[in-house]
Amino acid sequence: MKGELTIGDLARRSGVATSALRFYESRGLIHAERNLSGHRRYLRSVLRRVAFIVFAQRVGLTLDEVGAELAKLPENRVPQSEHWARLSRGWTTRIDARIAELERLKAGLTGCISCGCLSLEKCRLANPDDRAARQGPGPLFWGGAPRRDVRSPL
Repeated sequence: MKGELTIGDLARRSGVATSALRFYESRGLIHAERNLSGHRRYLRSVLRRVAFIVFAQRVGLTLDEVGAELAKLPENRVPQSEHWARLSRGWTTRIDARIAELERLKAGLTGCISCGCLSLEKCRLANPDDRAARQGPGPLFWGGAPRRDVRSPL
């Protein structure tokens, strides 16, 4: 038992709720051994896996994607820093896309939050006769969608 963590210990050390840890275990993302009384015991190396899961979710990976990434780690030994680095190298594009999306949202907040364009009263030049409505519902231009035939020639 030395060097092993209870689920409560793992939750405190990782900052992740015990319910989430049980869920991760049910999805096969982490593994616990059971002691004679049936209580979960985690190896200390599971802390790194939990940290990886939390970080990967913040980057935008789904739990299925996280599982696929974790499956690339060596099974018979504790992963080293080069293994973790290899997993995260491919995320640069995804992070850059998230940053670009946040920049678009920031620009929308400092400009006109209703422009997307959903306002007939304020955006008669950008959206004459509600032409954007022909392209579908919602704030069409926030997600980076091009404005197709919306602006009128001045």
